[in-house]
Amino acid sequence: MSSRIEILNDGGYRSDGRKQYELRDITIDLTQQGTADGSAQLTHGLTQVLVTVFGPREAKMRSQTLHDRAVLNVEMSVAPFSTGERRKRSRADRRILEMAAMIASTFEPVVQTNLYPRSQIDIYVHVLQQDGSLLPACINATTLALVTAGVPLLDFVCAVTGGVHSTSPLLDLTTLEENDVPHMTVAVMPRTRKVTLVTMETRLHVERFRELFELACEAGQTIHREMKYAVKDRTVALVNAMDAGSKGGAADDHDRDVVMDDRI
Repeated sequence: MSSRIEILNDGGYRSDGRKQYELRDITIDLTQQGTADGSAQLTHGLTQVLVTVFGPREAKMRSQTLHDRAVLNVEMSVAPFSTGERRKRSRADRRILEMAAMIASTFEPVVQTNLYPRSQIDIYVHVLQQDGSLLPACINATTLALVTAGVPLLDFVCAVTGGVHSTSPLLDLTTLEENDVPHMTVAVMPRTRKVTLVTMETRLHVERFRELFELACEAGQTIHREMKYAVKDRTVALVNAMDAGSKGGAADDHDRDVVMDDRI
C-alpha cells in the first residue's frame, strides 16, 4: 500500500525538507512559571509543551503515601487548539492517561525518590501544540522542569522517535510521518547509557529494530547537549542576577546609612 504523502523523495529529503537523520529545531525556555518549583517550555519543531513541577511536598492523600520514598504524580492536559481538529480532550481521556503513566514509569527509576520519604512530586504536563514526537517532547521537558526544581536525578532523560520508511530509518517524526510509517519511541540516560523507555505502537520488523534503536540512542546524545546548554545558561543567568542583587543591596545599605547620618 502506497503512502498518502511522499515521506522520502529521490533526493533523500523528507516532506519538511529534512534529511533522514536530521532533528527538528529545539527551543528551550526555563523561565519560572508562577509558583511552580520548576518549569520548562520546550518547542520541538511545531510541537510545544509546558511542564511545571511542584515539590517534593507533603502528600495530599495518606493512602498514596509511601514510607520509604516519594510518589511521582503526573497529570497531563492537551489544549483544544493544539491540533487542527479543535478536539477537547478531558484528563480522563484514555490516550492522555496512557501517556501520563508512561512519563511516570520513565522517571521512577531516575528520580532519587528515596531521599524524600512520605512526600509527593507533582508533574503537570500541558500540551500547547502538537506535530509529532509528542511523548519525547513531554519527556524532555519533564527532565528540564525537574532539574530547575532542584529534584535530584541520576541522569538526564532524553527521548526521540524513530521510524522506518521502506528500508530507510527516520528520526524525529512529524504527525504525517507517524501516521504512515512504523515507529518507536526511545528514552535514554546519556551519561550511563541506560534505556528507561522503549515503546512501539505499530509493528516494526525485527531486522530494522536494532538499527533504529542505535540511531535513537545516538540522537539522545545530541538532544542531551542542547538540554545541558540550556540548563547551564539558565544557571549562569541566575548566578549573575544573584551577584547583581547582592551588590545592589550593599549599595542601598550604604546610601541608607549616609541618609541617616545626615539626619543626625
